[in-house]
Amino acid sequence: MSSHPVVHIEFSAHDREAAGKFYSELFGWKVVQMPEMNYATFEAEGGPGGGFNPVSEQTPAGTVTVYIYTDDIEASLKKAESLGAKTLAGKMEIPGTGWVGIFIDPTGNPVGLFTPMEPAPA
Repeated sequence: MSSHPVVHIEFSAHDREAAGKFYSELFGWKVVQMPEMNYATFEAEGGPGGGFNPVSEQTPAGTVTVYIYTDDIEASLKKAESLGAKTLAGKMEIPGTGWVGIFIDPTGNPVGLFTPMEPAPA
């Protein structure tokens, strides 16, 4: 069985620039604004990095989505569904980065799956 570490955490934000500034000042996180994607990424020392995504119907304010590494998004989504989850977003490419998929677990939590373009470190 392959490893499935947490690799990315997203916070929904009404204002990604303000959210980035807040966490940068609070914790010293390195934040990179990506206005062309209406997104910002952060690097947190010692832990997985993440991002600030816009508040939407699917990701209302207060939503935190944890992304877990998998080497096969489709198989992981299928297994999650067999265990009672519902697929929210099938496998989608993030250009130049990798692929994601999102499911809602049986208790209502959104959970992301991620496969990078570069192979995972051994």
